[in-house]
Amino acid sequence: MKITCCIWALSESETKVLRQVRDIGFDTIDIQPTHQRSLESRLLAQELGLRVSCIGASFGMPEDAALDHAEPKGVQRAIDNVIAAIQHGADIGADSVYVIPGADDSPAGLERFRRSIAQLADAAAERAINLAIEHFPGTALPTAMDTLAFIRQVDHDNLYLLYDSGHIQISGEDPESVIANAGDKLGYVHLDDNDGIDDLHWSLLEGVMTDESLIATLRALDAVGYQGALSLELSPALAKPAKALRESRDVLLRAAHRAWLPP
Repeated sequence: MKITCCIWALSESETKVLRQVRDIGFDTIDIQPTHQRSLESRLLAQELGLRVSCIGASFGMPEDAALDHAEPKGVQRAIDNVIAAIQHGADIGADSVYVIPGADDSPAGLERFRRSIAQLADAAAERAINLAIEHFPGTALPTAMDTLAFIRQVDHDNLYLLYDSGHIQISGEDPESVIANAGDKLGYVHLDDNDGIDDLHWSLLEGVMTDESLIATLRALDAVGYQGALSLELSPALAKPAKALRESRDVLLRAAHRAWLPP
């Protein structure tokens, strides 16, 4: 089992963050497109034995740019931005990149998003990187099932679902059903907790998530043969985010140990 973390939970300099996450016990990280750009940070990651698992390619999207933008120039700016993140991922050996849906849920908006995603899935495939879409409440694809239906409509071999436990709690979907439905289209996993209403990115078990629900999720992932990373995506607004990452990692390790035992 590979446990990684989104390093944007920590607000210090990138080099300090890399040392912190390695000290906690992580050997893989998820980054934003601005991370791992300097030679210093890349060399330090190598020295610490940290490799990049995934890049959140929607971070840093230029103003007046969106994958479902009504104007072709706005779409192209967004596509160029994501392709740059994909190329950065290829350069540093990342496995996956992901994007979030657009805001326009009209048929025309979804069609523009579909065309953009198909182009980006091609670009990622050319660079041997998986492309995933994260289901996201408040967007044009607010549920995991909506997102899976969209992914199957695009019908691209290199397009997957990014499953987010916090978003599942907000949409009220059943984790086991979603994971079973995703099957081999499950490309990445974010784990975080909340109050079931807002996307708070709390530590695991600090909100509505329970030991039992986490164990059931892990068993569902095992049942579909998921071999990818389990990524802790916590908020930098937490009082002690480094402590929260350490505790959440420990919670996940304990749950994983229990998950592989007979129920």
